[in-house]
Amino acid sequence: MNQIARFAAALLIAALPIACSGPAAPPAQAPLDGARIGGPFTLTDQNGQPFGERNLAGKYRIMYFGYTFCPDVCPVDVQNLAAGLHVLEGENAAAAARIVPVFVSVDPARDTPAVLKQFVGNFHPRMVGLTGSPAAIAAVAKDYAVYYQKGEAQPGGGYLMDHSRVAYLMSPEGKPIALLPHDGTPQAIAAELQKWVR
Repeated sequence: MNQIARFAAALLIAALPIACSGPAAPPAQAPLDGARIGGPFTLTDQNGQPFGERNLAGKYRIMYFGYTFCPDVCPVDVQNLAAGLHVLEGENAAAAARIVPVFVSVDPARDTPAVLKQFVGNFHPRMVGLTGSPAAIAAVAKDYAVYYQKGEAQPGGGYLMDHSRVAYLMSPEGKPIALLPHDGTPQAIAAELQKWVR
């Protein structure tokens, strides 16, 4: 009996280095696999050109919805997402090159292409800013399950937009993969990107 136990223990110990040093297991099923998020769209980019799904073919994309006049949350989230992408560029340049960060405005009345160009240019050289007609923005927001609503007028003029805070990682086929921790550290964002981008 003792000899059998010793033999079994020896087998377990012999297997440990293989289990520890073998290739990393592939990630589990994507958290958003099968979710009804995303869809075809045609909007206008920061250069005033039509921009849609075909422009993103073969690329992973980070989809974030916000507005440039946001006083706090949007610029911080976009800065975090861009910083996470920068971290990934330092760790895995090939994977990072396959990702396009996309900022979709929920305030098309004020977010013209020129305004978006200045905004996205502050964060990442490959970031795309998108605007469009109110109807086009509403359709895209619905496809991405994003809520937004114009707030009441502020003292001194202007208004705020109430909207969902969410950053989706989408596949090269336009399918949802995961939510990115947009309010986390750049390292946490880079780690999540690294997990899914191939």
